[in-house]
Amino acid sequence: MTDDLFDLRGKVAIVTGSSRGIGRAIAERLAQRGAAVVISSRSTEACAETVQAITGAGGSAHAIAAHIGKKEQLEALVEGTVEHFGGLDIVVANAAVNPYYGPLSGIGDEAWDRILNSNVRSTLWLCNFAFPYLMKRGGGAAIFLSSIAGIKGTDVLGAYGVSKTALIGLARNLAVEWGPRGIRVNCLAPGIVKTEFAKALWDNPAIAEPTIRATPLRRLGEPDDIAGAAVFLASAAGGFVTGQTIVIDGGVTLAGGI
Repeated sequence: MTDDLFDLRGKVAIVTGSSRGIGRAIAERLAQRGAAVVISSRSTEACAETVQAITGAGGSAHAIAAHIGKKEQLEALVEGTVEHFGGLDIVVANAAVNPYYGPLSGIGDEAWDRILNSNVRSTLWLCNFAFPYLMKRGGGAAIFLSSIAGIKGTDVLGAYGVSKTALIGLARNLAVEWGPRGIRVNCLAPGIVKTEFAKALWDNPAIAEPTIRATPLRRLGEPDDIAGAAVFLASAAGGFVTGQTIVIDGGVTLAGGI
């Protein structure tokens, strides 16, 4: 037994949407702590580049491309992980979509369905495929990437926010259902983080500047700000934490900012 509560040697992790941004940062930090990590996104080339970066730094990684909206591809992701690394301990559901920006009164059915199906239903699919394998290894951890949009209202990201609220509820229920079998399920709720996915927010001075002024730490988030919390939840350090949502926003929600 190691004295290092953050030691992940011998653990295997899947991180969806891990070829860039928050997902990549989480994958890299899990690998630094010793986990073998499966990199997954829709782009085989992007996955391979991330794997090369991790293995080049001395970590262990493998690429399996998957579209989160396709159930059979998520099943293949889990089965391929177990086949390659021999088991599974950690699931990070990070990949998400947001094809609509504006009020809910203007959203079409197709965009609504895509957001809810890709961000919520796919997470349940992934967990249902993965959790039996976590159980075989005595338990494990699942981490869902929610958002502060999931805990407060927004007039332009409503459908995305609803999907992130749903993930918080999904985590709570799965934590109750699977906790007796040693599986912990938690959410991370970032504020605005400087990633390509959120560029429309942080690259817009009309949004970014007032947000920074309203944030007690006076800055926007970086991917590593989220990755550290993921390592905590995936490791023994977070071993008594389940069904919770950790807000990582520099204090903007408590200060009443946007």
